[in-house]
Amino acid sequence: QVQLVESGGGLVQPGGSLRLSCAASGSSFRFYTLSWYRRGPPGKQRAFIASINGGGATIYEDSVKGRVTISRDNAKNTVYLQMDSLKLDDTDVYYCNARRSFLLTKEPGDYWGQGTQVTVSS
Repeated sequence: QVQLVESGGGLVQPGGSLRLSCAASGSSFRFYTLSWYRRGPPGKQRAFIASINGGGATIYEDSVKGRVTISRDNAKNTVYLQMDSLKLDDTDVYYCNARRSFLLTKEPGDYWGQGTQVTVSS
C-alpha cells in the first residue's frame, strides 16, 4: 500500500506559477505510476492532468500541455506538478494518485491523497 500527502497549493495571481508536491510513504515507490487530477465540476469524475511512470515517461491531458510539467524524484518518494501561466479556471482541488503499474493511462489507480487547494485570483 502507499499513502499520499499533497502540499504546495495556495493563492496565486493569474499568470503565476505553483509547484505541487506529493509525498508517498510505503515501499516500492518506483513501481508506481503517479498522476495528478483535479476535482472538476460537481457530479463528474475527477479530471486527469498528467501521469509519470517509474521510468519517467509521461502523458498529459491535451488542455494543459505546455503549461504543466510532471516530474518525480524516486529517491525522495515524491512527485511534483509544476503549473505555469495559471488561469482563473485552474482554481480547484488537486489530487495525487498512485497505481502500481508502469502502464501510462488516464485511468486512476486505487490510492488518493487528500487534495490541495489551488486558488487563482487577482
